[in-house]
Amino acid sequence: MSIEINLLPWREQQRARRSRRFQLAIVLMAALGVAAGLGVTHHYQEGRDAQQQRNAHIREQMQRLDRDIQSIGEYEAIRERMIGQVEVFSELQQGRSQTVQVLRDLTTSLVDGVHYTQLSRQDDRLRLSGLAESNRRVSDQLRALAAAPSLAEPVLSEVETDQGARRRFSLSVMQLAPSDAGEADASPEDSAQEVP
Repeated sequence: MSIEINLLPWREQQRARRSRRFQLAIVLMAALGVAAGLGVTHHYQEGRDAQQQRNAHIREQMQRLDRDIQSIGEYEAIRERMIGQVEVFSELQQGRSQTVQVLRDLTTSLVDGVHYTQLSRQDDRLRLSGLAESNRRVSDQLRALAAAPSLAEPVLSEVETDQGARRRFSLSVMQLAPSDAGEADASPEDSAQEVP
């Protein structure tokens, strides 16, 4: 009797098992690849979302800074306007005291026998017209104006005889700035101190 050994089913079973293992490994590898791909994609997506949030935050902060810069520009414009107003106010205040000083000097320097008929001012130049009893009174008036601390040397423009013995005169004189007036006040004292 001969013994027959059939090895084919065993080989088929082994081949089928290997085939299943291989297919299972392929499926597992594919699933692992898909999972890894999804994980990497998710990681990059989270990174992109985080970067977009940072960019949005930066844009928001930039807009806030732009608004702050614009408001600073507006505040600087307001500041400049206020500085200009303060300068105008101080000039007006200074001009007010100068005007009072000039009028005081005009009245205190008025010589007997002289009176003014017209006074006009253009910038720092005063134009005076008046009547005097004689030419001597006109020259006395010029000397008195020259001695006034807030006025410069007067310039006589005309003298004419009016009805009777009166003289009609016109003169102009520059108003000194407070610093110039202070120097004019200080210079006679200095010269007096220099001559012992």
